[in-house]
Amino acid sequence: MSAEAGHHYGARVHWARGDGDFLGAAYDRGHVWIFDGGIEIRASASPLNVPFPWSHADAVDPEEAFVAAIASCHMLTFLAIAAKKRFLVDAYEDDATGEMTPNADGKLWVSRVVLDPRIAWDGPRRPDAATIADMHHLAHRECFIANSVRTRIVVAGLDDHT
Repeated sequence: MSAEAGHHYGARVHWARGDGDFLGAAYDRGHVWIFDGGIEIRASASPLNVPFPWSHADAVDPEEAFVAAIASCHMLTFLAIAAKKRFLVDAYEDDATGEMTPNADGKLWVSRVVLDPRIAWDGPRRPDAATIADMHHLAHRECFIANSVRTRIVVAGLDDHT
């Protein structure tokens, strides 16, 4: 399918009421995300937003997934750029964090995501710090997810991308 025609992505979200007082907001927020290929991931409201026992700390919450999607997209785009430039990446790890703050209307939103990648290089050609920074900036400009959100995305140690 051409880029002009667009790509389509889907996910099924399944939740069932179970026990608890739904009308009193005392109900389980645990649910399941089902992706193509049959992958299922346990999900829940964040324990930072909904207290235990109505949320599950051992499940992925939408805010974490949002941060992971941004970090993953940036990494995949960065790796493609590194490969095209003939720099051999041995490993890439990122401890990305998201910050939720109130917007102008007082509504909470993930206003900032900080990527903190650590990259292990191999081979005879190694990029210098300026080249790595340029590759991160290009990865940000080319990342599908970054192009889809208002959230400010920065790479630790580099100037803001937005």
